[in-house]
Amino acid sequence: MKERAEFEVQERDAIYRAIVTRRDVRRGFLENPLPDELIQRLLSAAHCAPSVGLMQPSRFVLVRDYGVRRAVHEAFLHANEHALATYTGERREQYASLKLEGILEAPQNLCVLSDPHSERGHQLGRHTMPETAIYSTVCAIQNLWLAARAEGVGVGWVSILDPDRLREILHIPESIVPVGYLCLGYVDRFATEPELERFGWESRIPLERVVSYDRYCADPETGKP
Repeated sequence: MKERAEFEVQERDAIYRAIVTRRDVRRGFLENPLPDELIQRLLSAAHCAPSVGLMQPSRFVLVRDYGVRRAVHEAFLHANEHALATYTGERREQYASLKLEGILEAPQNLCVLSDPHSERGHQLGRHTMPETAIYSTVCAIQNLWLAARAEGVGVGWVSILDPDRLREILHIPESIVPVGYLCLGYVDRFATEPELERFGWESRIPLERVVSYDRYCADPETGKP
């Protein structure tokens, strides 16, 4: 019997629900660590992500040790001070009030890396766009994030980190690129809207503002180039 290409309605709706309700979680992490089998399911979802030339460049460092997480948190605080200095006035005050990580609150962190120089895939698809190796790892992160949402697991991406300092802490070779540092854990709830939108930092734009047809328009809604 030939397998149906499309999913059943209930299965399809579950996927769209995971997409729509996915959140970047910074608060509300519970203390109990994720079971090993659940972590393996999440990592397997990430490992199944599409990759250019089937090179599978993504590498994963699971961080549970509190001392290591504390060192990463200190690196965050240092980088965050530099970021804060770039704002002035009310925007600076607003930035200072935001919670932008859950490194110590989450019982486990995950550093997602990319090996852009891997010979796997024999350079297929990378001759003109070598950066697609990094894009492939971003796909892995998104896979993990959606799988985590379906499992009731919160994920928070901490991008306010100096990559070189992260390399020092986690002993990452120079040839390997840190792409995402994630906080993982069960949470007390998932917000109904993105936190940055809820706190007035930025608001979403409608889909029609970003879709062009046949030629790029800077503002598709008005048709202006």
